[in-house]
Amino acid sequence: MALEPKPLVVLLDIEGTVCPISFVKDVLFPYALSALPSTLAQEWSSPSFTRYRDAFPPEHAATPAALEAHVRDLMSRDVKIAYLKSLQGYLWENGYASGALKAPLFPDVAPRIREWAASKGDDAGSEEKGSVMIYSSGSVPAQKLLFKHTNTADEPDLTGYLADYFDTVNAGPKQEAASYTRIAAAHPEVPVARWLFLSDNVREVEAALEAGMQSYVVVRPGNAPLTPEEEARHRVVRSFEEILFAE
Repeated sequence: MALEPKPLVVLLDIEGTVCPISFVKDVLFPYALSALPSTLAQEWSSPSFTRYRDAFPPEHAATPAALEAHVRDLMSRDVKIAYLKSLQGYLWENGYASGALKAPLFPDVAPRIREWAASKGDDAGSEEKGSVMIYSSGSVPAQKLLFKHTNTADEPDLTGYLADYFDTVNAGPKQEAASYTRIAAAHPEVPVARWLFLSDNVREVEAALEAGMQSYVVVRPGNAPLTPEEEARHRVVRSFEEILFAE
């Protein structure tokens, strides 16, 4: 069944929605930890690094050893906190630039991002284009790095198709309806009912629905299975190719 009204903004989660959960947990996180000791040793007092260092609580930013221990503790507990996310993005930047890191998007993702970004509004004579935006717990700089360095053979850099980025700093927690209200308010030209949020996380989908957006649960290989009740309660897709817009 086609979505009605036709969405003008597609808001995408990242982990478990556009790329496998394993990329973050098994590739990005270990890379950050492996790059951390040499970065601390070589860049501790460099101007490019100090703003990341100084964002940490003072007791954890006193020495390289203290900062490294704190980072390892936070990551072992999968704590999502802004200063850690910012540092991770900084560490990943070199990995992407060297080619050591490439974001493994699911095959249906890049074609649909291009299509949605180019789609016209459905009003007669409208020149209004659709937009694709990102909302992830990873920092905005980390989001931009990921979409700039993808495994898409013909066009690895997809940032030109993305209109805006949101994270837990500029929008708020992903399982709270107020965060989606805040995101929609950043683009008041688009009614909230014409936003489509796609995520593998049921609670995030429910928060978006509460805020008035349309929303689907995305099921991907490697994601935690949905319960029968969740499958029955929500619109579920296993590929972006299943998502149809009303003409």
